[in-house]
Amino acid sequence: MTAVTLSDARPGRRGDSFLSVQDLRVSFQTEDGVVRAVDGLSFEVEKGTTLGIVGESGSGKSVTNLAILGLHDPDRTELGGEIWFEDQELIGASRTAMERLRGDRIAMIFQDPLTSLSPYHTVGRQIGEVYRKHKGASKKEARDRAIEMLERVGIPHARTRVDDYPHHFSGGMRQRVMIAMALVCDPDLLIADEPTTALDVTVQAQVLDLLKDLQQQTGTAIILITHDLGVIARAAHQVLVMYAGRAAERGTVREVLTEPRHPYTWGLLSSIPRLGAPVDVPLTPIRGTPPSMLAPPPGCPFHPRCDYVAAAGPQLCTGERPDLSPATGHGDACYLTRAQKQEFLGQIKGRQ
Repeated sequence: MTAVTLSDARPGRRGDSFLSVQDLRVSFQTEDGVVRAVDGLSFEVEKGTTLGIVGESGSGKSVTNLAILGLHDPDRTELGGEIWFEDQELIGASRTAMERLRGDRIAMIFQDPLTSLSPYHTVGRQIGEVYRKHKGASKKEARDRAIEMLERVGIPHARTRVDDYPHHFSGGMRQRVMIAMALVCDPDLLIADEPTTALDVTVQAQVLDLLKDLQQQTGTAIILITHDLGVIARAAHQVLVMYAGRAAERGTVREVLTEPRHPYTWGLLSSIPRLGAPVDVPLTPIRGTPPSMLAPPPGCPFHPRCDYVAAAGPQLCTGERPDLSPATGHGDACYLTRAQKQEFLGQIKGRQ
């Protein structure tokens, strides 16, 4: 695969990770003020692994990944921090350089395939267009590649269906077409934004298995954005829990889902129905609503909804914002002590 050179990328140093996001800040100018959608977020992704980013709507998941792709309006968006893709710095790269990168080495599966696909062109033309742009292929080569990709993602009778329009496909099949389009150039990084939203459970499982199989074949790194912890458990290796534009918790799937440390993660897990649980045990939703990023609360952004502020100390929770600790491994941004977290988690598990 031909590497894309970002000639205007800034020189600098980064870690050894394939993708390294450091202290990312994304702000939008609006009529009501400045929206700080992402405020000091850091994470890393290794090649051949899947990072699941989970959180409620408005937590900054999609905004973060649109920043990686350089898709924010530069006239209304202020970006800060660093995004390193291998040895290339993406923040500050020119529009032309990012256009060469998008679709070729970094690709994205958007949430709604029906609105993301053009109704005026066949799926084969739309898939082939990406391949022609980045690989310089002829129309015939692009058509053959589109058929190959449709077969690869499990579309039956690909040679005839390549000439169908998006409305001829079911929701699950349209999602497969979106995956084919994203993978047509064999990207090194795939961003999947809610790829299973609105799909039934059977189709959801098929899509997740497809992504896993393709990752094993190509070694692609995947960022999986979702609000569904069940999807995270099935498909991800690492988990980043986001709240109010910041990292609340980070760790492996097993660490975060079996031994969560942040009260927000406890809330997300407690609101999920459990197989085999007594039918008379009610779910425990997180009280309140996510904060407005026009005026986020001081200190820990979750403290207005947290049931453990008194235990941690109101002065701490409403004072300085907690940092993710420890810096590596299983970390969380909460002022509760390790002993308190273990005690409260034990009580939560005892009630389930």
